[in-house]
This record gives sequence, C-alpha cells and structure tokens, in this order.
Amino acid sequence: MGLLSEGSPLTWEKTKELADHVREQGIIQFINMYHKLKDRHGDVLKWGDEVEYMLVKFEDSNKRAPLVLKGNDLLQILNQKEAENPHDLKSVWRPEYAGYMIEGTPGKPFGGLLAHFNIVEANMRYRREECQQLLGPDERCLTLTSYPRLGIGIFTDPPTVPDPLGSASKSLFIPDDVIFSGHPRFKTLTRNIRMRRGEKVAINIPVFKDSKTTSPFVDDFESLGDNGESQKAALPDHIYMDAMAFGMGCCCLQLTFQACNIEEARTLYDQLTPLCPIMLALTAASPIHRGVLADVDCRWNVISGSVDCRTREERGLEPLKDNKFVIPKSRYDSIDSYLSPEGDMYNDVPILYDEQIYKRLRDANIDHLLAQHIAHLFIRDTVSLFSEKVHQEPTDSDHFENIQSTNWQTMRFKVPPPNSTIGWRVEFRPCEVQITDFENAAFVVFVVLLTRVILSYKLNLLIPISKVDENMAKAQRRSAVREEVFWFRKDITPNGQQNCSKLEDQYGAMTINQIINGKDDVFPGLIPLINSYLSAMDVDADTHCSIQQYLKLIQRRASGQLLTTASWIRQFVRQHPSYKQDSIVNEEVNYDLLKTIDGIQSGTVPCPELIGPSLVSKTQETIPTAMQKVYCKDANKC
Repeated sequence: MGLLSEGSPLTWEKTKELADHVREQGIIQFINMYHKLKDRHGDVLKWGDEVEYMLVKFEDSNKRAPLVLKGNDLLQILNQKEAENPHDLKSVWRPEYAGYMIEGTPGKPFGGLLAHFNIVEANMRYRREECQQLLGPDERCLTLTSYPRLGIGIFTDPPTVPDPLGSASKSLFIPDDVIFSGHPRFKTLTRNIRMRRGEKVAINIPVFKDSKTTSPFVDDFESLGDNGESQKAALPDHIYMDAMAFGMGCCCLQLTFQACNIEEARTLYDQLTPLCPIMLALTAASPIHRGVLADVDCRWNVISGSVDCRTREERGLEPLKDNKFVIPKSRYDSIDSYLSPEGDMYNDVPILYDEQIYKRLRDANIDHLLAQHIAHLFIRDTVSLFSEKVHQEPTDSDHFENIQSTNWQTMRFKVPPPNSTIGWRVEFRPCEVQITDFENAAFVVFVVLLTRVILSYKLNLLIPISKVDENMAKAQRRSAVREEVFWFRKDITPNGQQNCSKLEDQYGAMTINQIINGKDDVFPGLIPLINSYLSAMDVDADTHCSIQQYLKLIQRRASGQLLTTASWIRQFVRQHPSYKQDSIVNEEVNYDLLKTIDGIQSGTVPCPELIGPSLVSKTQETIPTAMQKVYCKDANKC
C-alpha cells in the first residue's frame, strides 16, 4: 500500500495548505538522495513477492460467506515474531487498505540462485498456513482478487452498515468499519481523496449482458439514502461504485527487484513496462463487482477510479481556475514515460510535468528523463499528512515518499532508503492474485526469470508508450487472452532497432499465445527464450523440474488450453443452478464460488480447466517436504 507514517493525521484543510511545502521538501530530499546514491554499484540481485489475502467466513447453515474484519487482530499477533527477532523470519506481514485484508511477503528477499525458485511456492504456502492458524474453524484465508458481493447488503462479519452522511467516503454501499482500523492512514486517504476531488469517487464498469439481464441495466439508489449524487454519476448498463474500498479493497500479486545500480534499475523499469498489460491479461481474476458480472475481467480501472482525486478542472470538465493542470489519468494508472536513454525515442505521448520542479531538478544535475519522471509524479498533491511528519530534515525521505508512494502505477522506480543496505529497485505491479500458491508462484518465477533473460541477453522489448496504454485497455477486456491482439516488439535482439528503418516497423499485433509461446518466423516467444537461457545454466534436476512445471502453466494459460481465473469464475457463476442469467451474483452463488475456491487452493477440489490435469501443485505437500524434497530425480521426465 505504500508508506505508513506514524502520527496524528491532519485535516484535509491543513493538508491542502501544506501541499506545496511537502512538494518542495520532497524534491530537496530526492536531490540529496540521488546525489548520495547515484554512484552506488555492486548490489546483488534480490527479489521478493507480495501476496495479498482476504479473510472469509463460511456460514454453512445459511450459505453465506461474509468478509471477516480481523486483519488488525491478526497483524498484532503475526508481527510479534518480527518485533522479537527481525533477522530470522520466514514471513513478514503488513496491513492493507481493508480490515478483511492482510499482506504477506517472504521474511527475507530471495537471491540470484536458481535453487531459490524451489522455495517460492513453499514460502507462500507457509504464509497462508501461518495466517490460517490464527483463524476460526469456519474462517479461511483466500487469495481472491475481488470479493464478488462487496458493497451488497450485510457482507461483513461482524455486521456493518453504510453511513452515507457521516462516513469518510460517504458511500451508499461501504461502511467505514470495512477500512483497516489499525492505522489512521487508510481512513485519512479515503476522506482526503473525496474532499480533494470535490465529490465522491465514481467508478462505472460495463455490465456483462446475459440473456435475462435488464436493459438498460440501472440501479435505484434513492432507497439507500442517495442525495442525487450517485444517481447522476451512475451510467446505464454499468456497475456503479462510489468508494475507495471497491478498488483498494482488491488483492494483487506484486514483485520487487533490486538492481546492481541505478542504470540497471532504469533498464528493468523500461523493459518490464511493455509486459505489464500482458501479465494483467494472463492473471485476470476479477469479473464480478458489487454483486454483478462485469464485461471486463480485471480490477485495474476499478482501482484507478477508486483513488481518482482529480478535481473537475483537472479532469477537463471545467476551465482551469483553482488548479494548475488538466491531468489525463488518475494517480493509479499505467506509467507515462520510459526512464532509460534507450527508451526516450518511444516516449511518444506528451508527458505532463511541473516545469518549475523539472527546472529545479535539472539545475541539480539530474538528467532530463529522470527529472521529467519526478516532476511528473509531483504534479500530485499529498493526500495524507501527519502532524509529526510536517517538519523534516533534508536528509530524510518521508516527504518524497509521501508523493512517490501515492502514485500507484504499473511500475514503480524505487530510491534506496536513507542509511540502508537496500539498493535501487523496481516494483512490478499489474498482476492480479491467483487462487492457488502454485499459480502465484508460477507467475513470480516466470517474471523473475524474464528479468534475468532480458539483462543477460540485453533484450529490447520497448514499444511506443502509447501502444502500451492501448494494450492496458485491451488487457482488461473479457477473455482478452483468447480474443485480443496486443502490440509487441517483433525483433527483441540488441540489434533489433537497426534492422527496422521506421519505428512502426519494430512492433506488430500478436496474440498472447504468440508472445509467450512464439510465432514462426516472427517472434521466438518469451518462454522459449527462458528455456534457452536455462539450457546454458547449471540447473539441478530438482530446480529444472520445478521451473518447467511453472512454465507449463503459463504456456497453457497463454494458449487458451487453461482458463484464466476470471474466465473460470464467470463460467462457474453462469453454470450455477441458482443463477438466473440476469448478471446478478446472489448470496448462494457467492457462497458456493468461494467454497469451491477454498477447496481448489487446499487441493481437495480438482480444477483441471484452471490448473491442468498434469500439473501437480506442491502446495499439497507439507512445508518441510516442499523445502527439502527433490521433486524429480530425472529432469527429462518433467
């Protein structure tokens, strides 16, 4: 979720008064950090994943599965290990936006050894079991991207009800009680985003039109206490949502990489950017919002809208008067520019940035691309400030991170923390979380291996940033893996640019199957490139077998042999006996869906259309076994 400062949150009025102060001090802090750390070299590859979980209770007697607001209680117990012995941990736990969420990461980063791929899934399993042990017998820890009936009736345990007049979000659907209670940042963000915007956030996602879906599909909000604002903001044939929780209450899978120096970090940032929409489509897992089947498969636009604090002027709906810029995107969206010198020619979309901040950075001997990037991030105001953090030293980093960490983009370029052993890093942020630890481990291993291939072979995946934006829109569409084509670079060798006389000749339209598995005489495929890389490495049979199991899942998901999580969920709902072909996901369907998901993740319910009949998940083994056992003595049989 980002920086968690300690202290007392300021009112929005006071926060707004201090916005320029935070920006000014944040830029000073960045300049100091940059010049202190720009020549840092020799950091080794380290990487780690972040998995977000939802807590659900199964009420078998009445077929309900509400969300459990126990996140704060669990964290107080889980964090005791870290407090007592921070240097010997298998897992680290952090809060997330909602009280029914919790985030787990490995206790320490994984490194450059290929053998580390053998313990990714086992560590994920360990985290899940560690959390599960603290829950009641009828409560479960699920890796679920979006809770299907969020905002419908009583959907929490203990029961909570919305307060459209007195709550931080003023939502018709989401009570403040849903927001994580253990830190004031989350409710403060909710309130301040709404107040800065000047009205409630308004999210409209197209509804999936089934055979008996009402047309036009509209809601009547008057009975929920609407003062007319929601009725005006809601679009026909769309699922309307009005609170930060609808987006930030979703779960995801993220990866962070440490580079050896700033140049390598900038290269990784750029080269991973064209992969963001591809991985979003492959991990699509959220086809239901506010109890209705959507005509999209991903959370991205939901979460983007949920934190869209732009005023009407900034959205171009009114002439600029009190604001400086018309801003094209929410603060949660895809990136707007590449950072490496090789990427500059592909920055084909004019990037909005604060010219005064840009000049300040350039005068401080920061190069054009990085100065432009930081000045772009700093067009945003702070939306959360604590009284104890107003006055800081130029050598601190909180004011910089205050704005950096609330630019939630597909990629994040991360400056080393002051006085730390941590190096320059990049964060890969588009993936939706999967049902099983096996699937989540597969996507983690795939992306990490891809970074090794990119750097080792000096590959070039860059395409115009405008085409990445087009791909992001396509990636969210229903059944995008099977039905959409994406812009992707054709010749990704180091000399690929020289082989094309024109920029538009460097890329073409490909299916995700072709991108992942290859296309004859056009594109080699990302997984064949990974296998070529592995063939030149000294990989033991155990590790080779594990990797191949993961890559098979990715290959089959890309080819359409296996369903995405979103397609599987949509299919489950539409085939359920109590579903009425009206796009509505009722309480019984929700219960049976989550019960089945729980069975799939625990290995008690087979799901060959999602995982495959021949792919054996190691999540069914105990942690010691998963850590120590050699899965396959003969790599040729894997």
